[in-house]
Amino acid sequence: MVCRMFRIEAEVDKGRRDLLRSRLRDTNTAASPVLAALRGTPGEREVPLHVWALDAAGDLAGGLVGHTWTTWLHVTYLWVDSRHRGAGLGTRLLAEAEHIARTARGCTTARLETWDFQAPEFYTKQGYEVVCVIPDYPPGITEYSLTKCLA
Repeated sequence: MVCRMFRIEAEVDKGRRDLLRSRLRDTNTAASPVLAALRGTPGEREVPLHVWALDAAGDLAGGLVGHTWTTWLHVTYLWVDSRHRGAGLGTRLLAEAEHIARTARGCTTARLETWDFQAPEFYTKQGYEVVCVIPDYPPGITEYSLTKCLA
């Protein structure tokens, strides 16, 4: 058996992060025919998708930040100012993102994560289904992962 010495470091290093991501992508592509087929196609890249709601004064009333990748919409953030909650603005923002993802980008499914004190009930009312529950993430809070068929 060969014994090797390694120096372990714990520091933020963007260059190494990018190198690691590239090497992991290459390893995954070699192991997965599905990912290999995506290489070099437009579906390979994450494409940002943002939807904004501005009030009469032009101030931010709400917004959705996410991206599309392959046939998926991933909602990263959805927020509505407290003054505008309960008026359907969150529903409109989400519906617009889903519409763009489905019609302009060929997405068939959406996914998102939310905490128990945020909006799991809101998303289930919009047709999302809970596919994963992670208790105590962070401690005292439950995280939900949800998906929705857009087709």
